[in-house]
Amino acid sequence: MPLEYDEQGFVTFAMAETVTLTLPANAVEYIGFHESGHDGARQISPFDGAPRYVTMESRGRGTGSRTAADIVVAPDAEIRSPVSGTVVRAGSYVLYCDHSDHFLVIDPVDNPGWEVKIFHFEDLRVGVGDVLEAGVTVIGSRARVLPFESQVDEFTAEPSNPHVHVEVVDPSIPDRPGTTGSC
Repeated sequence: MPLEYDEQGFVTFAMAETVTLTLPANAVEYIGFHESGHDGARQISPFDGAPRYVTMESRGRGTGSRTAADIVVAPDAEIRSPVSGTVVRAGSYVLYCDHSDHFLVIDPVDNPGWEVKIFHFEDLRVGVGDVLEAGVTVIGSRARVLPFESQVDEFTAEPSNPHVHVEVVDPSIPDRPGTTGSC
């Protein structure tokens, strides 16, 4: 499959109820929507004119089919905030009990009290309390290349490019016991 990017800049690509989502990179290859692991995740509706996208097969999580988005970006694409808002949590965590990764949680101006989460990027450049502007504030130097194959890779060129994961969560809706996973 040939490598193709939609170089649309940092434009709005979807909505999650009242939260407007902006592309986190200026060169996007593909978007794979899938089920979030959080019961409070809201359904994401892509706009007409969004980069190529697909709703991927169920992961058996019991959440909506488009409650998370894996956005495949150019390997050297700078990662910017997908929403305007304030950083409430940021740092590193262990992905799938074995891989170091960065995360960022933003309180969006479009729906205060909700959380916009973004994962899988390098060189975290913002911290708690920072005010972010969608498509403007740099949050990381590039997407992280994961050391394993992801579901979205079957829709991308070979070798697969990195992706960032974005979801919008209403934290007032608790997860069912056992859905967050543990090591």
